[in-house]
Amino acid sequence: MAGENPTTTEYIQHHLTNLTYGKLPAGYERYDGTVLEADTWTMAHGSAEASAMGFNAFHVDSLAWSFGLGVIFCALFALVAKSVTSGVPGRLQNFVEIIVEFIDNNVKDMFHGRNPLVAPLALTIFVWVFLMNLMDLVPVDVVPSLMMALGVEYHKIVPSTDPNITLGMAVAVFILMLYYSIKIKGLGGFVKELTMHPFNHWLFIPVNLFMELVGLLAKPFSLGLRLFGNMYAGEMIFILIAVMYSAGLFFGLFGGFLQLGWAIFHILVITLQAFIFMVLTVVYLSMAHEDH
Repeated sequence: MAGENPTTTEYIQHHLTNLTYGKLPAGYERYDGTVLEADTWTMAHGSAEASAMGFNAFHVDSLAWSFGLGVIFCALFALVAKSVTSGVPGRLQNFVEIIVEFIDNNVKDMFHGRNPLVAPLALTIFVWVFLMNLMDLVPVDVVPSLMMALGVEYHKIVPSTDPNITLGMAVAVFILMLYYSIKIKGLGGFVKELTMHPFNHWLFIPVNLFMELVGLLAKPFSLGLRLFGNMYAGEMIFILIAVMYSAGLFFGLFGGFLQLGWAIFHILVITLQAFIFMVLTVVYLSMAHEDH
């Protein structure tokens, strides 16, 4: 961490700093006073070096955890699919069937086109985002302490508190929206939708285009930032409660009760955020399939 006895500010900054790998520019002075003679790919030491890397940086912890949780999701559902039985289902099969049926019913209610990709996509988004959000219930000091013992100073385990992850998923949904809008309506129909709606007159093309483009581009930003903002705020509350443990026995016990209460409430938050991300994805794709 920042030191053996970090201040509250150092403690919070440490827990909010990603394990970042990127390229530092030539001439940059590192934390230990060394000056780089050439552009260097390296692990960042602190938020200042991570900021200096700019766009040429990767959040290794967010990528690793999101990929790992995706593998766990695929492996778990593949295991159930291979061992499925028409008889009395086991607990795991019953749990998976409930989730699949829940997603399928919601897709049928919200999606008005015909596309075999939408239901599997909705299932993947819901479970994957839920698993990433679920990592927020792991005590904030457990994994960072273990990683520090292995020589890794910074480590975050909640991928959905990283805007790169949430906006990355939102951009993927946005690309699908554009693809199906052009595929279903044709390029001319898609352009006409942007330029001749809501005012169906050529004089209003600039006004229509401005309003429609703003609405179109706002979708991926709202989709990604909503998830990030809610999960980041939840993680911050857990960190602030953890700070109370160093303020004495009374505040430590009080913090323990607060953390338990917030964790129970946060179960609803992480589930709701996964559901909202899935619902908005289905709604946006349904709008892309509408041919007026």
